[in-house]
Amino acid sequence: MNIHEYQGKQILKSFGVNVQEGIVADTVEQAVEAARKMKEDYNSDWVVVKAQIHAGGRGKGGGVKLAKNLDEVKEKAGAIIGMQLITPQTGPEGKKVNKVLIAQDVYYPGDSETKEFYMSVLLDRAKGRNIIMYSTEGGMDIEEVAEKTPELIFKEEIDPKVGLQGFQARKIAFNLGLSGNAFKEMVKFVAALYKAYESTDSSMFEINPVLKTSDDKILAVDAKVNLDENGLFRHADYAAMRDTTEEDPMEVEASASNLNYVKLDGNVGCMVNGAGLAMATMDIIKLAGGEPANFLDVGGTANAQTVKAAFNIILKDPNVKAILINIFGGIVRCDRVAQGVIDAYKELGNVPVPIICRLQGTNAVEAKKLIDESGLQVYSAIALKEAADLVSKVLA
Repeated sequence: MNIHEYQGKQILKSFGVNVQEGIVADTVEQAVEAARKMKEDYNSDWVVVKAQIHAGGRGKGGGVKLAKNLDEVKEKAGAIIGMQLITPQTGPEGKKVNKVLIAQDVYYPGDSETKEFYMSVLLDRAKGRNIIMYSTEGGMDIEEVAEKTPELIFKEEIDPKVGLQGFQARKIAFNLGLSGNAFKEMVKFVAALYKAYESTDSSMFEINPVLKTSDDKILAVDAKVNLDENGLFRHADYAAMRDTTEEDPMEVEASASNLNYVKLDGNVGCMVNGAGLAMATMDIIKLAGGEPANFLDVGGTANAQTVKAAFNIILKDPNVKAILINIFGGIVRCDRVAQGVIDAYKELGNVPVPIICRLQGTNAVEAKKLIDESGLQVYSAIALKEAADLVSKVLA
């Protein structure tokens, strides 16, 4: 689950990580009031107006602006709130900005001693270990650094048996070229960051940039955080940070019905039970000349209502030209799936796309009978190849 920068900073701060302070605002009026408070608390007229969306590269898209007085805060917050912000990570459609973070200006004008670093903590799935990835070349062009000068990206593996060791934090600070008090502050920063990552069941913490000020403070100026949804049952306070306005509406609707749904860019919708069968079904669709429009796993306890909800979600995608339902009845009963398809079909009336239905396993005979006697325009298949051939036929 992705969260906003200001929420990530709240988590980091709770674990002792020094962060760029700020106040979130939903309106221009709130932004101006937040800037006034920042001036009082930090004795600075300058603040940074930062768009809050679930994507990086906001500065390149015009979503991060420096304001030197309250009039500029009003002007720039007004321009950012409500804009459709397009960044390298949003795609061409962009994301609507619903709130901004009014943050303290931690950069000192003309200060050559200020340095930006990159740091992230994530799981290396190939090695089964957490790693801390870091670089001396932090800032907006870190992707270009990784592509053109990968030797400037360092990695520190963490042994899960013993966790992050002190010598590793010191090694990171050394490789970043720090000394004196900045070295000590970076060691503390790394230890606190890793503790935050582990304690929150996160899948990623990315800080870009990590800032070293001229007075040797180490600060998280940004925070891109992804929380592992499988661990959210242990963190009700973090689960409450979910912002559904940042997610695909169909994925939100699917989640409410306990469906595992991911929207894709293809033309054949698929409804399957089990992730392995779903992957195989997507392969079948591609072999048949189509492209999967979604990943949708109804799970092992699907009933007619669940299938009906899944059916409705698939049909909301205007790119879908056909639907392939591929269910192997183990725990789930095929006749329940068939009834869900029939109910959804009748409720919707004239379904605009052909449906291929392959139901095998528990009560498969009863399921086929239900569909055959329903009078609906549904293609029935038994073998996988037969289903693939029918996909080719309806797309032709």
